Amino acid sequence: MRAVEAARGLLPVRRVVRIGVTGLARAGKTALLTSLAANLLAAGAGFPALPAFTERLAGRSFRAALAPSGSGELPRFDHHTHLAALADDPPHWPARTGAVSLLALDLTIGWRGYATPLPPRHIRLELLDYPGEWLLDLPLLTQNFDTWSAAALKRLDGRPEARDFLAFSHGLPATAPADEPLASAGHALYRATLERQRQAGLSMLQPGRFLMPAPGPQPPWLAFFPLTGSSPLAGLMEDRYDRYRTQVRADLVAPSFGQIDRLVVLADLLTALHAGPAAFADAAAALSDTARALHWQMRLPFLPDWMSGLAPLFGGIGRVAFAASKSDHVADRQRGNLANLTATLTATPHVESRAFAIASVRCTEDLVWTLDGRPISAVRGRVAGEARAGRSYPGEVPDRPPDAGFWQHPFLALPNFEPLRLTLAGRAGVPHIGLDALLTFLLEDLL
Repeated sequence: MRAVEAARGLLPVRRVVRIGVTGLARAGKTALLTSLAANLLAAGAGFPALPAFTERLAGRSFRAALAPSGSGELPRFDHHTHLAALADDPPHWPARTGAVSLLALDLTIGWRGYATPLPPRHIRLELLDYPGEWLLDLPLLTQNFDTWSAAALKRLDGRPEARDFLAFSHGLPATAPADEPLASAGHALYRATLERQRQAGLSMLQPGRFLMPAPGPQPPWLAFFPLTGSSPLAGLMEDRYDRYRTQVRADLVAPSFGQIDRLVVLADLLTALHAGPAAFADAAAALSDTARALHWQMRLPFLPDWMSGLAPLFGGIGRVAFAASKSDHVADRQRGNLANLTATLTATPHVESRAFAIASVRCTEDLVWTLDGRPISAVRGRVAGEARAGRSYPGEVPDRPPDAGFWQHPFLALPNFEPLRLTLAGRAGVPHIGLDALLTFLLEDLL
Protein backbone atom coordinates (compact mmCIF):
# COMPACT_ATOMS: atom_id res chain seq x y z
CA MET A 1 0.00 0.00 0.00
CA ARG A 2 2.85 2.39 0.79
CA ALA A 3 4.27 1.77 -2.69
CA VAL A 4 0.90 2.61 -4.22
CA GLU A 5 0.63 5.80 -2.19
CA ALA A 6 4.16 6.80 -3.21
CA ALA A 7 3.33 6.20 -6.84
CA ARG A 8 0.26 8.40 -6.52
CA GLY A 9 2.48 11.32 -5.64
CA LEU A 10 4.73 10.72 -8.64
CA LEU A 11 1.97 10.54 -11.24
CA PRO A 12 1.37 13.71 -13.28
CA VAL A 13 -1.98 15.35 -12.80
CA ARG A 14 -2.65 15.68 -16.52
CA ARG A 15 -0.64 15.36 -19.69
CA VAL A 16 -1.43 17.55 -22.69
CA VAL A 17 -1.09 15.99 -26.14
CA ARG A 18 -1.74 18.12 -29.22
CA ILE A 19 -2.56 16.53 -32.58
CA GLY A 20 -2.46 18.80 -35.62
CA VAL A 21 -5.01 17.99 -38.31
CA THR A 22 -4.23 19.43 -41.71
CA GLY A 23 -4.09 18.40 -45.35
CA LEU A 24 -4.60 19.28 -48.96
CA ALA A 25 -7.67 21.22 -50.09
CA ARG A 26 -11.08 19.55 -49.67
CA ALA A 27 -9.60 16.47 -48.01
CA GLY A 28 -12.10 16.48 -45.12
CA LYS A 29 -10.46 18.07 -42.05
CA THR A 30 -13.76 19.21 -40.56
CA ALA A 31 -15.33 15.78 -40.99
CA LEU A 32 -12.32 14.09 -39.39
CA LEU A 33 -12.28 16.38 -36.35
CA THR A 34 -16.03 16.04 -35.85
CA SER A 35 -15.92 12.25 -36.17
CA LEU A 36 -12.86 11.83 -33.95
CA ALA A 37 -14.49 13.77 -31.13
CA ALA A 38 -17.89 12.07 -31.50
CA ASN A 39 -16.36 8.60 -31.52
CA LEU A 40 -14.08 9.24 -28.55
CA LEU A 41 -17.07 10.52 -26.58
CA ALA A 42 -19.10 7.48 -27.65
CA ALA A 43 -16.30 5.07 -26.73
CA GLY A 44 -16.06 6.75 -23.33
CA ALA A 45 -19.78 6.14 -22.87
CA GLY A 46 -19.41 2.44 -23.64
CA PHE A 47 -20.42 2.35 -27.33
CA PRO A 48 -18.30 0.22 -29.74
CA ALA A 49 -17.34 3.24 -31.84
CA LEU A 50 -13.55 2.68 -32.03
CA PRO A 51 -12.89 -1.10 -32.05
CA ALA A 52 -9.10 -1.03 -32.57
CA PHE A 53 -8.69 1.71 -29.97
CA THR A 54 -10.83 -0.19 -27.44
CA GLU A 55 -8.91 -3.40 -28.10
CA ARG A 56 -5.65 -1.59 -27.42
CA LEU A 57 -7.03 -0.46 -24.05
CA ALA A 58 -7.20 -4.18 -23.16
CA GLY A 59 -9.99 -3.84 -20.61
CA ARG A 60 -8.78 -0.66 -18.93
CA SER A 61 -11.45 1.87 -18.06
CA PHE A 62 -11.84 4.81 -20.44
CA ARG A 63 -13.83 8.02 -20.24
CA ALA A 64 -13.92 11.07 -22.49
CA ALA A 65 -15.49 14.51 -22.20
CA LEU A 66 -15.26 17.76 -24.09
CA ALA A 67 -12.86 20.05 -22.27
CA PRO A 68 -13.98 23.52 -21.14
CA SER A 69 -12.96 26.38 -23.42
CA GLY A 70 -10.74 27.96 -20.79
CA SER A 71 -8.98 31.25 -21.41
CA GLY A 72 -6.74 30.37 -24.36
CA GLU A 73 -6.40 32.58 -27.43
CA LEU A 74 -7.18 29.97 -30.10
CA PRO A 75 -10.81 29.91 -31.35
CA ARG A 76 -12.74 26.77 -30.50
CA PHE A 77 -13.79 24.21 -33.10
CA ASP A 78 -17.61 24.20 -33.16
CA HIS A 79 -18.09 20.47 -32.60
CA HIS A 80 -21.78 20.64 -31.68
CA THR A 81 -22.79 22.50 -34.86
CA HIS A 82 -20.77 20.21 -37.12
CA LEU A 83 -22.14 17.06 -35.48
CA ALA A 84 -25.68 18.43 -35.74
CA ALA A 85 -25.22 18.70 -39.52
CA LEU A 86 -24.33 15.00 -39.70
CA ALA A 87 -27.23 14.08 -37.39
CA ASP A 88 -29.80 16.07 -39.40
CA ASP A 89 -32.50 14.46 -41.54
CA PRO A 90 -31.33 14.22 -44.22
CA PRO A 91 -27.74 14.43 -43.02
CA HIS A 92 -25.45 16.93 -44.70
CA TRP A 93 -21.78 17.77 -44.59
CA PRO A 94 -20.55 20.29 -42.01
CA ALA A 95 -19.50 23.70 -43.27
CA ARG A 96 -15.84 23.96 -44.19
CA THR A 97 -13.64 25.63 -41.58
CA GLY A 98 -11.38 28.46 -42.73
CA ALA A 99 -9.06 29.31 -39.84
CA VAL A 100 -7.05 27.80 -37.02
CA SER A 101 -9.25 26.37 -34.28
CA LEU A 102 -8.88 23.99 -31.35
CA LEU A 103 -11.00 21.07 -30.13
CA ALA A 104 -10.00 19.70 -26.72
CA LEU A 105 -11.13 16.55 -24.92
CA ASP A 106 -10.29 15.25 -21.46
CA LEU A 107 -9.48 11.52 -21.53
CA THR A 108 -9.33 9.36 -18.41
CA ILE A 109 -7.56 5.99 -18.76
CA GLY A 110 -7.38 3.47 -15.95
CA TRP A 111 -4.67 0.93 -15.18
CA ARG A 112 -4.77 -2.85 -15.07
CA GLY A 113 -3.09 -5.70 -13.20
CA TYR A 114 -1.02 -4.73 -10.18
CA ALA A 115 -1.34 -1.07 -11.14
CA THR A 116 -5.15 -1.12 -10.91
CA PRO A 117 -5.21 0.70 -7.52
CA LEU A 118 -3.33 3.62 -9.02
CA PRO A 119 -5.34 6.72 -9.91
CA PRO A 120 -6.25 6.88 -13.61
CA ARG A 121 -4.18 8.88 -16.06
CA HIS A 122 -5.66 12.17 -17.24
CA ILE A 123 -4.84 13.31 -20.77
CA ARG A 124 -5.93 16.57 -22.33
CA LEU A 125 -6.16 15.73 -26.04
CA GLU A 126 -6.03 18.87 -28.15
CA LEU A 127 -7.00 18.57 -31.82
CA LEU A 128 -5.74 21.56 -33.78
CA ASP A 129 -7.47 22.42 -37.05
CA TYR A 130 -4.50 23.75 -39.02
CA PRO A 131 -5.17 25.21 -42.50
CA GLY A 132 -3.87 22.97 -45.23
CA GLU A 133 -2.97 26.05 -47.22
CA TRP A 134 -0.36 26.90 -44.58
CA LEU A 135 1.03 23.37 -44.66
CA LEU A 136 2.11 23.90 -48.26
CA ASP A 137 4.37 26.73 -47.10
CA LEU A 138 6.71 24.29 -45.35
CA PRO A 139 8.56 23.27 -48.56
CA LEU A 140 9.36 26.97 -49.18
CA LEU A 141 11.77 26.87 -46.25
CA THR A 142 14.18 24.77 -48.31
CA GLN A 143 13.88 26.82 -51.53
CA ASN A 144 15.38 30.19 -52.36
CA PHE A 145 13.41 32.66 -54.44
CA ASP A 146 14.97 31.70 -57.77
CA THR A 147 14.30 27.99 -57.24
CA TRP A 148 10.73 28.58 -56.11
CA SER A 149 9.99 31.01 -58.96
CA ALA A 150 11.29 28.62 -61.62
CA ALA A 151 9.22 25.73 -60.22
CA ALA A 152 6.07 27.85 -59.81
CA LEU A 153 6.27 29.25 -63.35
CA LYS A 154 6.89 25.78 -64.76
CA ARG A 155 3.72 24.52 -63.06
CA LEU A 156 1.74 27.44 -64.50
CA ASP A 157 3.00 26.96 -68.05
CA GLY A 158 0.08 26.10 -70.31
CA ARG A 159 -2.52 26.26 -67.54
CA PRO A 160 -5.62 28.21 -68.64
CA GLU A 161 -6.07 29.58 -65.10
CA ALA A 162 -2.70 31.37 -65.38
CA ARG A 163 -3.24 33.07 -68.75
CA ASP A 164 -3.61 36.61 -67.40
CA PHE A 165 -0.73 36.35 -64.94
CA LEU A 166 1.64 34.80 -67.48
CA ALA A 167 0.80 37.53 -70.00
CA PHE A 168 1.67 40.13 -67.36
CA SER A 169 4.86 38.33 -66.31
CA HIS A 170 6.13 37.77 -69.84
CA GLY A 171 5.42 41.40 -70.67
CA LEU A 172 7.69 42.77 -67.96
CA PRO A 173 10.94 44.27 -69.28
CA ALA A 174 14.26 42.76 -68.21
CA THR A 175 14.94 45.96 -66.24
CA ALA A 176 11.53 46.27 -64.59
CA PRO A 177 11.78 48.78 -61.72
CA ALA A 178 11.00 47.99 -58.08
CA ASP A 179 7.70 49.77 -58.53
CA GLU A 180 4.89 49.29 -56.01
CA PRO A 181 2.05 49.45 -58.58
CA LEU A 182 3.81 46.72 -60.61
CA ALA A 183 4.32 44.61 -57.50
CA SER A 184 0.68 45.00 -56.45
CA ALA A 185 -0.65 44.24 -59.94
CA GLY A 186 1.49 41.11 -60.31
CA HIS A 187 0.56 39.89 -56.84
CA ALA A 188 -3.16 40.37 -57.50
CA LEU A 189 -2.96 38.45 -60.79
CA TYR A 190 -0.94 35.64 -59.24
CA ARG A 191 -3.28 35.36 -56.27
CA ALA A 192 -6.27 35.21 -58.63
CA THR A 193 -4.47 32.46 -60.53
CA LEU A 194 -4.09 30.41 -57.36
CA GLU A 195 -7.77 30.89 -56.56
CA ARG A 196 -8.80 29.69 -60.02
CA GLN A 197 -6.49 26.70 -59.72
CA ARG A 198 -8.05 25.79 -56.40
CA GLN A 199 -11.49 25.92 -58.02
CA ALA A 200 -10.14 23.66 -60.77
CA GLY A 201 -9.19 21.05 -58.16
CA LEU A 202 -5.42 21.59 -58.05
CA SER A 203 -3.49 21.25 -54.80
CA MET A 204 0.04 22.63 -55.22
CA LEU A 205 -0.89 26.23 -54.41
CA GLN A 206 1.97 28.27 -52.96
CA PRO A 207 2.33 30.44 -51.00
CA GLY A 208 -0.55 29.07 -48.96
CA ARG A 209 -1.16 32.26 -47.00
CA PHE A 210 -2.15 33.97 -50.24
CA LEU A 211 -5.31 31.86 -50.15
CA MET A 212 -5.67 31.73 -46.37
CA PRO A 213 -4.15 34.93 -44.96
CA ALA A 214 -3.71 35.39 -41.24
CA PRO A 215 -6.26 37.66 -39.54
CA GLY A 216 -5.68 41.40 -39.48
CA PRO A 217 -4.22 43.92 -41.93
CA GLN A 218 -1.93 42.41 -44.55
CA PRO A 219 1.69 43.64 -44.42
CA PRO A 220 3.30 45.02 -47.60
CA TRP A 221 5.79 42.16 -47.86
CA LEU A 222 2.94 39.78 -48.71
CA ALA A 223 2.62 41.43 -52.14
CA PHE A 224 5.01 39.32 -54.21
CA PHE A 225 4.85 36.79 -57.04
CA PRO A 226 7.23 34.40 -58.85
CA LEU A 227 9.60 36.21 -61.18
CA THR A 228 12.88 35.19 -62.80
CA GLY A 229 15.73 37.43 -63.86
CA SER A 230 17.80 40.09 -62.11
CA SER A 231 15.64 43.18 -62.48
CA PRO A 232 15.08 45.58 -59.56
CA LEU A 233 11.51 44.27 -59.40
CA ALA A 234 12.79 40.70 -59.06
CA GLY A 235 15.05 41.87 -56.25
CA LEU A 236 12.06 43.37 -54.44
CA MET A 237 10.11 40.13 -54.91
CA GLU A 238 13.03 38.15 -53.50
CA ASP A 239 13.24 40.39 -50.42
CA ARG A 240 9.53 39.97 -49.76
CA TYR A 241 9.72 36.21 -50.36
CA ASP A 242 12.52 35.93 -47.80
CA ARG A 243 10.47 37.96 -45.31
CA TYR A 244 7.55 35.63 -45.93
CA ARG A 245 9.74 32.62 -45.15
CA THR A 246 10.88 34.28 -41.94
CA GLN A 247 7.24 34.52 -40.90
CA VAL A 248 6.64 30.86 -41.77
CA ARG A 249 9.58 29.87 -39.56
CA ALA A 250 8.16 31.97 -36.75
CA ASP A 251 4.80 30.24 -37.12
CA LEU A 252 6.48 26.85 -36.67
CA VAL A 253 7.33 27.71 -33.07
CA ALA A 254 4.17 29.71 -32.37
CA PRO A 255 1.63 28.42 -29.82
CA SER A 256 -0.41 26.83 -32.62
CA PHE A 257 1.88 24.71 -34.82
CA GLY A 258 4.89 24.86 -32.53
CA GLN A 259 3.23 22.83 -29.77
CA ILE A 260 2.05 19.96 -31.99
CA ASP A 261 3.12 16.51 -30.73
CA ARG A 262 1.58 14.44 -33.54
CA LEU A 263 0.26 15.31 -36.97
CA VAL A 264 -2.43 14.06 -39.38
CA VAL A 265 -2.04 15.02 -43.04
CA LEU A 266 -5.10 14.34 -45.20
CA ALA A 267 -5.27 14.03 -48.98
CA ASP A 268 -8.14 13.23 -51.33
CA LEU A 269 -6.22 11.09 -53.83
CA LEU A 270 -9.35 9.44 -55.25
CA THR A 271 -10.68 12.74 -56.58
CA ALA A 272 -7.22 13.52 -57.97
CA LEU A 273 -7.21 10.18 -59.82
CA HIS A 274 -10.62 10.98 -61.26
CA ALA A 275 -9.51 14.47 -62.37
CA GLY A 276 -6.76 13.06 -64.58
CA PRO A 277 -2.96 12.83 -64.82
CA ALA A 278 -2.26 16.56 -64.43
CA ALA A 279 -4.41 16.88 -61.29
CA PHE A 280 -2.98 13.69 -59.79
CA ALA A 281 0.60 14.76 -60.49
CA ASP A 282 -0.17 18.10 -58.84
CA ALA A 283 -1.65 16.46 -55.72
CA ALA A 284 1.18 13.93 -55.57
CA ALA A 285 3.78 16.70 -55.76
CA ALA A 286 2.04 18.69 -53.01
CA LEU A 287 1.85 15.66 -50.73
CA SER A 288 5.41 14.48 -51.43
CA ASP A 289 6.93 17.95 -50.98
CA THR A 290 5.08 18.38 -47.71
CA ALA A 291 6.28 14.99 -46.45
CA ARG A 292 9.88 15.86 -47.29
CA ALA A 293 9.51 19.23 -45.56
CA LEU A 294 8.55 17.55 -42.27
CA HIS A 295 12.22 17.17 -41.42
CA TRP A 296 13.44 17.46 -37.87
CA GLN A 297 16.22 19.83 -38.90
CA MET A 298 13.61 22.53 -39.56
CA ARG A 299 12.19 22.18 -36.08
CA LEU A 300 15.33 21.30 -34.15
CA PRO A 301 18.41 22.77 -35.82
CA PHE A 302 20.65 21.76 -32.90
CA LEU A 303 20.10 18.02 -33.54
CA PRO A 304 22.21 16.18 -36.13
CA ASP A 305 20.50 13.66 -38.42
CA TRP A 306 21.64 10.63 -36.42
CA MET A 307 19.87 12.01 -33.34
CA SER A 308 16.59 12.80 -35.11
CA GLY A 309 14.85 9.97 -33.26
CA LEU A 310 15.24 11.98 -30.05
CA ALA A 311 13.17 14.86 -31.43
CA PRO A 312 10.04 14.09 -29.35
CA LEU A 313 12.11 14.54 -26.17
CA PHE A 314 12.80 18.13 -27.23
CA GLY A 315 9.26 19.02 -28.20
CA GLY A 316 9.23 17.85 -31.82
CA ILE A 317 6.43 16.06 -33.66
CA GLY A 318 6.56 12.43 -32.57
CA ARG A 319 4.34 10.79 -35.19
CA VAL A 320 2.76 11.67 -38.51
CA ALA A 321 -0.23 9.88 -40.04
CA PHE A 322 -0.73 10.42 -43.76
CA ALA A 323 -4.33 9.52 -44.57
CA ALA A 324 -6.10 9.17 -47.91
CA SER A 325 -9.67 10.25 -47.24
CA LYS A 326 -13.02 9.16 -48.73
CA SER A 327 -11.93 5.51 -48.85
CA ASP A 328 -15.58 4.47 -48.55
CA HIS A 329 -16.01 5.51 -52.20
CA VAL A 330 -14.16 2.34 -53.21
CA ALA A 331 -14.70 -1.22 -52.04
CA ASP A 332 -12.77 -2.82 -49.20
CA ARG A 333 -10.40 -4.72 -51.51
CA GLN A 334 -9.25 -1.40 -53.01
CA ARG A 335 -8.47 0.36 -49.74
CA GLY A 336 -5.19 -1.45 -49.21
CA ASN A 337 -4.04 -0.15 -52.59
CA LEU A 338 -5.09 3.36 -51.60
CA ALA A 339 -3.05 3.18 -48.39
CA ASN A 340 -0.04 1.82 -50.32
CA LEU A 341 -0.33 4.61 -52.89
CA THR A 342 -0.30 7.14 -50.05
CA ALA A 343 2.73 5.47 -48.50
CA THR A 344 4.76 5.69 -51.73
CA LEU A 345 4.15 9.45 -51.88
CA THR A 346 5.00 10.22 -48.26
CA ALA A 347 8.25 8.47 -47.34
CA THR A 348 9.75 10.42 -44.42
CA PRO A 349 13.01 8.87 -43.16
CA HIS A 350 13.35 11.33 -40.29
CA VAL A 351 9.91 10.91 -38.72
CA GLU A 352 7.83 7.95 -37.53
CA SER A 353 4.97 7.89 -39.99
CA ARG A 354 2.33 5.56 -41.36
CA ALA A 355 -0.12 5.72 -44.26
CA PHE A 356 -3.83 5.02 -43.91
CA ALA A 357 -6.92 4.85 -46.09
CA ILE A 358 -9.83 6.24 -44.08
CA ALA A 359 -13.35 7.56 -44.26
CA SER A 360 -13.98 9.89 -41.33
CA VAL A 361 -17.73 9.79 -41.95
CA ARG A 362 -18.86 6.68 -43.78
CA CYS A 363 -21.29 7.15 -46.66
CA THR A 364 -21.49 3.70 -48.25
CA GLU A 365 -21.65 -0.02 -47.67
CA ASP A 366 -19.81 -2.65 -49.69
CA LEU A 367 -21.61 -4.93 -52.11
CA VAL A 368 -20.92 -7.32 -54.98
CA TRP A 369 -22.27 -5.93 -58.25
CA THR A 370 -22.61 -7.84 -61.50
CA LEU A 371 -21.25 -5.65 -64.28
CA ASP A 372 -20.99 -6.90 -67.87
CA GLY A 373 -21.68 -10.39 -66.65
CA ARG A 374 -18.96 -10.56 -64.02
CA PRO A 375 -19.03 -9.86 -60.27
CA ILE A 376 -17.12 -6.83 -59.03
CA SER A 377 -16.60 -5.29 -55.61
CA ALA A 378 -18.53 -2.00 -55.47
CA VAL A 379 -20.18 0.33 -52.98
CA ARG A 380 -23.73 1.55 -52.44
CA GLY A 381 -24.89 4.79 -50.89
CA ARG A 382 -27.49 7.53 -51.11
CA VAL A 383 -26.49 10.26 -53.54
CA ALA A 384 -27.28 13.74 -52.22
CA GLY A 385 -30.67 14.91 -53.42
CA GLU A 386 -31.84 11.50 -54.62
CA ALA A 387 -34.47 9.34 -52.95
CA ARG A 388 -32.88 5.93 -53.59
CA ALA A 389 -29.46 4.49 -52.94
CA GLY A 390 -27.14 4.20 -55.91
CA ARG A 391 -24.24 1.88 -56.73
CA SER A 392 -20.74 2.93 -57.72
CA TYR A 393 -17.65 1.25 -59.11
CA PRO A 394 -15.12 3.98 -59.92
CA GLY A 395 -12.39 1.60 -61.06
CA GLU A 396 -9.21 -0.02 -59.76
CA VAL A 397 -7.03 2.00 -57.40
CA PRO A 398 -3.30 1.76 -58.20
CA ASP A 399 -0.96 0.87 -55.33
CA ARG A 400 1.76 3.18 -56.69
CA PRO A 401 1.82 6.31 -58.87
CA PRO A 402 0.07 5.21 -62.08
CA ASP A 403 1.88 4.88 -65.38
CA ALA A 404 0.63 6.03 -68.78
CA GLY A 405 -1.37 2.84 -69.27
CA PHE A 406 -3.58 3.60 -66.27
CA TRP A 407 -4.85 6.82 -67.81
CA GLN A 408 -6.09 5.00 -70.92
CA HIS A 409 -8.96 3.69 -68.75
CA PRO A 410 -10.15 6.77 -66.85
CA PHE A 411 -11.06 6.55 -63.19
CA LEU A 412 -14.83 7.08 -63.10
CA ALA A 413 -16.67 9.85 -61.30
CA LEU A 414 -17.11 9.69 -57.54
CA PRO A 415 -20.75 10.32 -56.55
CA ASN A 416 -21.60 12.94 -53.93
CA PHE A 417 -22.89 10.51 -51.32
CA GLU A 418 -24.78 11.60 -48.22
CA PRO A 419 -23.37 10.57 -44.83
CA LEU A 420 -24.95 7.49 -43.31
CA ARG A 421 -27.71 8.19 -40.81
CA LEU A 422 -26.59 8.55 -37.21
CA THR A 423 -28.22 6.87 -34.25
CA LEU A 424 -28.90 8.78 -31.03
CA ALA A 425 -27.95 12.04 -32.80
CA GLY A 426 -24.34 10.91 -32.93
CA ARG A 427 -24.04 10.01 -29.23
CA ALA A 428 -23.37 6.41 -30.29
CA GLY A 429 -20.60 7.57 -32.59
CA VAL A 430 -20.16 8.29 -36.30
CA PRO A 431 -19.72 5.40 -38.77
CA HIS A 432 -16.19 5.49 -40.19
CA ILE A 433 -13.45 3.43 -41.80
CA GLY A 434 -10.01 3.20 -40.25
CA LEU A 435 -10.31 6.10 -37.82
CA ASP A 436 -9.72 3.80 -34.86
CA ALA A 437 -6.49 2.44 -36.38
CA LEU A 438 -5.27 5.96 -37.12
CA LEU A 439 -6.03 7.14 -33.58
CA THR A 440 -4.37 4.08 -32.06
CA PHE A 441 -1.19 4.76 -34.04
CA LEU A 442 -1.12 8.39 -32.93
CA LEU A 443 -1.66 7.57 -29.25
CA GLU A 444 0.07 4.20 -29.12
CA ASP A 445 2.72 5.27 -26.61
CA LEU A 446 -0.01 6.54 -24.26
CA LEU A 447 -2.06 3.36 -24.46
